[in-house]
Amino acid sequence: MTPVVHMAQVGRTFPGPPEVQAVRDVDLTVLPGEYVSIVGPSGSGKSTLLHLLGLLDRPTDGSYQLDGEDVSGLSERRRAVLRGERIGFVFQAFHLLAHRSVLENVAMSMLYNRVRRKDRLVRARAAIERVGMSHRVEAAPSTLSGGERQRVAIARALVAEPSLLLADEPTGNLDTTSSETILAVFDELHRQGITLAVITHNDEVSRRAQRRVRIVDGALSEVVA
Repeated sequence: MTPVVHMAQVGRTFPGPPEVQAVRDVDLTVLPGEYVSIVGPSGSGKSTLLHLLGLLDRPTDGSYQLDGEDVSGLSERRRAVLRGERIGFVFQAFHLLAHRSVLENVAMSMLYNRVRRKDRLVRARAAIERVGMSHRVEAAPSTLSGGERQRVAIARALVAEPSLLLADEPTGNLDTTSSETILAVFDELHRQGITLAVITHNDEVSRRAQRRVRIVDGALSEVVA
């Protein structure tokens, strides 16, 4: 089984002065269908690791393979293509277009994937149904609750059928009830075989994952249940 994510001795150093080693000696393997949480406090290197996993930044040391392809030395154009095809992002801020409907917000994420408009709408409706928002397909984001907006953002991340769903503090802007709803959506996606990596500072959120990894001072360690 080819891992979705395979990082070997990955490091990311930012030049100074003073020089900052934000991530160091990271070994991380995520297999297809795994649900992994990466938990750590502010300043631990979570954001840097997110940027590396999401092909938004490059490591200064080590290697990173995504779906078996070494992505560390690829051109920016190729990395952008892979980012669009293989990684779905869910952020703390929902980043929905205010003057577009739920359906349009989800469908527009495929504009650059060479998918015909008719097919985009079909796939968008299917993704919206997966997160339990079929009853609000024509709604404007301003009429939705925070939890509903995050579910739309998850649908948008799923619609291109990525290899990896990468979530950054997905419950950070939500109340307890809405947070539980989002975590239940992740539980269901995990049961469906989606590969999930959730980056969070919240231990309660991290405990929902099948597997937990802690990051402290840029170094990873497995959390044994």
